[in-house]
Amino acid sequence: MRAGRDAGGIGPERTAEPLRIVVVDDHPVFRMGMTALLGSLPGLSVVAEAESMETALTAARVRQPDVVVMDLHLGDHAPSGVVATRELLRVRPDTAVLVVTMLDDDDSVFAAMRAGARGYLLKGASPTEVERAVRAVANGEVILGPAVASRAVAHLTGRRSTGGGPSALPELTTREREVLDLVARGLDNLAISRRLMLSPKTVRNHLSNILAKLQAASRAEAIVRARQAGLGAD
Repeated sequence: MRAGRDAGGIGPERTAEPLRIVVVDDHPVFRMGMTALLGSLPGLSVVAEAESMETALTAARVRQPDVVVMDLHLGDHAPSGVVATRELLRVRPDTAVLVVTMLDDDDSVFAAMRAGARGYLLKGASPTEVERAVRAVANGEVILGPAVASRAVAHLTGRRSTGGGPSALPELTTREREVLDLVARGLDNLAISRRLMLSPKTVRNHLSNILAKLQAASRAEAIVRARQAGLGAD
């Protein structure tokens, strides 16, 4: 426990040690940028960087961080950040995990929170939002970025936030609507698999089911149907 956190005014005042942070991301440019940002803030110290689950677990054991800033996509053939979060908290249960990722779908958000993450931000978050989130999760709070929070509220109140809403193409499952939404946004199968953390084969299977259910002869025809139903909108 850092000095001064629970001194309760008894004895001489001691300066609190900075929060110890490990940054986990497989993209070196983003990782270095996050490290530079956090290292420039008072009371925060980046004690290690990691690009994979293995290096993250080693850093957690050796450096004993207060907070781990975790991406969910750790390489095409690597365990996901969800798995890394679960394993890291098994090793260091007192560490707070703050997810900072490009993935904004409901499944990714709730998988990360179920794995034990205390916070979830998108990579477009401002420096102020990142700083506030790091300090909040270190203090035991749970924090979601604005866009993520709105999705969580929609989910918990029974209104899925996928484009077009639950009434759009009701013959499709929620996952199939998510896949079709991304198809209508112009993403290819590989990009969809990365966004939804699915295998390319699973994406192809979903697309096959979508075409069959919509009685669409091609991907292009499915896109037209999707946009008529309100999917694929920015």
